[in-house]
Parts: sequence; structure tokens; C-alpha cells
Amino acid sequence: MAENFRQSEILDIARRKGRVSVEKLARRFQTSAQTIRKDLSDLSESGQLKRVHGGAILPETASVIGYEDRRQLNHNAKTRIAKACAHDIPDGACVFLNIGTTTEAVARELLQHDALTVVTNNLNVANILSAAPQIDVMVAGGTLRRSDGGLIGAMTTKFIAQFKFDHAVIGCSALDEDGDILDFDIQEVEVSQTIIARSRATFLVSDCSKFDRSAPVKIATLESIHRVYTDADLPPELAQSCVAWDTDLRVC
Repeated sequence: MAENFRQSEILDIARRKGRVSVEKLARRFQTSAQTIRKDLSDLSESGQLKRVHGGAILPETASVIGYEDRRQLNHNAKTRIAKACAHDIPDGACVFLNIGTTTEAVARELLQHDALTVVTNNLNVANILSAAPQIDVMVAGGTLRRSDGGLIGAMTTKFIAQFKFDHAVIGCSALDEDGDILDFDIQEVEVSQTIIARSRATFLVSDCSKFDRSAPVKIATLESIHRVYTDADLPPELAQSCVAWDTDLRVC
């Protein structure tokens, strides 16, 4: 197989799944791990991928991946995470759903719930839930971020601060080994911090691609989260910290 064709397909897989592993790619292309490592190094040097232990991921900067493309990243994992999270939200609850493709997946899984009140700063979530007449939807005001339909800023934070939510479902851009939940936009971070402060129980929904990424602004630590829904085990030390923090882990 021509090298440029193989690398093009590797990049396509990474865009769909968020990450690739040397072992799986070697099996797929029936070639050596050394050859795959060279492919990943070439793609890393050109800025198209970032090398991590055992494979590679898409670059960290949010501008690299369009929102529509992010919807397709780890789609099956996000669906499993969303189903598990929605299952734990009872009928009649007051729920907050924030910005992100995984929280949008949760919204789709809530369509059959009854008598929910959902507050959101995500126009995509509002549009999804508009199909369910038994769910009351309230949209926070604020500054529209056109790239993803999110509403952010001081007006958004002030609106959210008026509520006490039974459950909040939040996403993130990255989760580091210390248990810090990270994002890129400080205005969005301030909104997320207010959501956590105004919720009786906060659920973090995050697929495992976030474990290998970084972002500059801290939202909170997992100590502030009641339950984490993800598709792979956390690193052992972080999993032990979650036990000490009484943070429940759900691997879907």
C-alpha cells in the first residue's frame, strides 16, 4: 500500500474516532508497528496529529476540528455514555445541559423522559428537545458563540445563578491526570463553574479521547463531580483519587 494513501486513511480514522493506536493500525494495514510509528511521526511533524503513548490523537486546538466533525468523533462511545447518563436522570427532574456534542447526545436520550425541566446554554440542545412537548425547555441568555451554538458570558452566568438544579450534565475539552477538568474558553469555564455550584448532582460526560488532550483553563476537579460517564478506565492513580473523593465512575 502506498505510504501517502496509508497515511491519508490513518488521518481519516483519527478524525472519525479522535485517536488511533499503533497496534490496531498495524493489524488493519497488515504491516509492522515500526512502519506505523513512522507514519504517525510524519503526520505529527506536519501538524496533522499529535503523538501520545501507543498512538496519536488529533491536535488539541479547538479550531482544528469543526463542530460537525466533532459530532462524529467517537460517535458510538458518546451514544453509550449518553444512554447511561440519561438512564440515571429521573422523570420530573430539573436538569441543566451545557455546551458540547456529548451533552447533545444526552439530550437525544432524554426525549422519552416525562415532565422534565431542562435549562441549557446550548441552542442545539434546545432544538433537539423542542420535539418533546412533555419537556419544558428554558434557554439562558448571553453572547452566542456561532461555532457551536453555545451561549456564554456574564448574562448567561447571572441567569444560571437563579436556579438550583437536581442534575447538571457538563462536558469538557480535556481531563488531565490530576483530575482537573479543562477547557479553552474562560467565559465558558465561568459558566460551567456556576452550573456546578448551583447543582445538587453534577455529571461529567467525557469520552476517553479527552484523557490525552490538554486545555489552558481549569473548570474544577473531579472532586466536585458526583459521577463521571466515560468509555474507558481512568488512569489507576486518578481512579484511586476518585474513590477518595467519592466520585462515582461509570465506564460505558
